[in-house]
Amino acid sequence: MKKLRVGVIYGGRSGEHEVSLASAAAVFQNLDPERYEPVPIRIEKDGRWILSDRAPSLVSAAEVIHSAAAKLDPPSGSREAHLVAHPGNDTLMTIDRHQAQPVVSGLGLDVVFPVLHGPYGEDGTVQGLLELANVPYVGAGVLASAVGMDKATMKLVFTAKGLPVGDYEVVLKRDWQRDERAVMNAVVNRLGFPMFVKPANLGSSVGISKARHATELRAAIDLAAGFDRKVVIEAAIPQAREIECAVLGNDEPEASVPGEIIPGREFYDYEAKYLDDSSQTLIPAPLTEAQTVEVRTLAIRAFKAVDCSGMARVDFLLAGDSGVLFVNEVNTIPGFTTISMYSKMWAASGLPYPKLVDRLIALALDRHAEKQQLRTSM
Repeated sequence: MKKLRVGVIYGGRSGEHEVSLASAAAVFQNLDPERYEPVPIRIEKDGRWILSDRAPSLVSAAEVIHSAAAKLDPPSGSREAHLVAHPGNDTLMTIDRHQAQPVVSGLGLDVVFPVLHGPYGEDGTVQGLLELANVPYVGAGVLASAVGMDKATMKLVFTAKGLPVGDYEVVLKRDWQRDERAVMNAVVNRLGFPMFVKPANLGSSVGISKARHATELRAAIDLAAGFDRKVVIEAAIPQAREIECAVLGNDEPEASVPGEIIPGREFYDYEAKYLDDSSQTLIPAPLTEAQTVEVRTLAIRAFKAVDCSGMARVDFLLAGDSGVLFVNEVNTIPGFTTISMYSKMWAASGLPYPKLVDRLIALALDRHAEKQQLRTSM
């Protein structure tokens, strides 16, 4: 049987570059060598695209983050290339400008697996390139990727679809720079303390802070505005429990058993996720049967609300005082590291990591085949 050539795009220009390296290494490790021929495609932090003959080694996110070499140096046998869409040939083309004359060649990819977290990868940009090239790819399309990246727009969609969302405000960097005091007063009057402040378009808890008073709020907005022109500020949910659920499928998605994160710190920030081991995960989450059904039902509704396909992880906050469940966000390319919740929740649901990868690739091919049947003219 002919092996499928699977292009795995990883790295990226976002603040989640290091997490992507660890996620990609785990994906490569779990691609069945009897079925797939992996093609590593790495995007450097400066935007260069690197083709390699060798997949990255399996490491933890913490190892990648602590290793300057892992951040800066692509694998040996790599070469810089310019990738362009070639719709006529249904492929991505590489342009090698290091020769006397530029050499153009096709990658011959059967499917692409984007393992990019954050802007310039999870936000619909790379998905748009793949749509232009008419190449099948794993995960959400352009629309769902863009909505799933922008927490402010995502919350508007959730609200329009009747999903339970906590109180929040959106602050533009321009307005913050123009009149800090007016913004502070409006946010505090609307939400009260404590509150969480985060960039609208980053994940992995990059740039997130908890603000308990005005001084912390000012510093938190400054931090988040350094990452994004939009800042999302959320009212803290009393005694909140962090519940997650993995979703898999296209038009008829399935939900995994839910999991729970018990942070070793005050909240589950970037360092708690990747740099220390004091946080705990419970899979399945200790919920009542009714709560479990509600989580899984809302996860599928959230998945459909933003028109996801392939995969997503839906994050919830469960109010400890009232038992009310709030949809917090959808992650269209969830972490795929060895400690990431998405794969662990599916493993607990009876779908181990290698089979999960198989299923995601099959879903990508199915969705692409369906698109090919659509009319493009009257």
